[in-house]
Amino acid sequence: MGDASAGQAVRRFLAAIRVGDVCRGTVVAVARSGMSVVLDGFTDRPLGTVGPLDGSWCRRFSDVAAVGQRVAGEVMAMDLDAGRVQLSMAAIENPELWAFLKRLRHGEVLSGTVAAIESFGVFVALDEGPEHPVYPGVGFITYPELSWRRFEAASDVVEIGQRVSCEFLQFDTWNGEARLSLRAMQPDPFLAFVDGIVVGQRLGGQVTKLVPFGVFVEVADGIEGLVHLSELSSVPVAAPEDVVQVGDQLTVVVTDVDRERRRLSFSRRQA
Repeated sequence: MGDASAGQAVRRFLAAIRVGDVCRGTVVAVARSGMSVVLDGFTDRPLGTVGPLDGSWCRRFSDVAAVGQRVAGEVMAMDLDAGRVQLSMAAIENPELWAFLKRLRHGEVLSGTVAAIESFGVFVALDEGPEHPVYPGVGFITYPELSWRRFEAASDVVEIGQRVSCEFLQFDTWNGEARLSLRAMQPDPFLAFVDGIVVGQRLGGQVTKLVPFGVFVEVADGIEGLVHLSELSSVPVAAPEDVVQVGDQLTVVVTDVDRERRRLSFSRRQA
């Protein structure tokens, strides 16, 4: 009966809380998985949790997590059955930035200027919205979202100071940034190419790369397919370099077209 009464008390307390509200409380436990927080207004047990990625954008988790510390965070999610409120302290560090990012919708087109090129992606300073408190820009493009075509370095696609228009993908709540796609603004050349071919068709192309399980052959600008080791020759071969080298011109037969994964499979043996 006591447990049932306690559960009802928790539900009554949580019923007044909504996602997006700001709750305050006191940290009562710290672990690698996050902080436990006794919320103001309900001191029976800790109902609030702050994960290690929701502690701060600017500071390390160990610098913001301490037993006895007073904290405030935006409610990100609630679990009434478990009696838990997930809080983000990072969300209220820069409310203007957080509010801007929350307003964005998937597919929305955002424009800005390339602010920095790093080994892990490209930062974009957006025309609208505030500056980021840590990074060179609020927008961020990962390498796979830069271009449909293969490239060696991000500088082959964009340069600092270049104007770009990108599609908004998602709000990265960990880093407080807008994940963007530059390639989404261009038609996929792979899909355009495979619309004109069929399985069994012969194509000419150039070997671009040797791998232990076969070779890649470019049959159009930026369009490559794999010739598996077993399809390189009518006789078994131990390694692709025993048969072909990078730069060789080959005639291949299309054996499979995978639109979903954007993959082409070829056979030299059948050609």
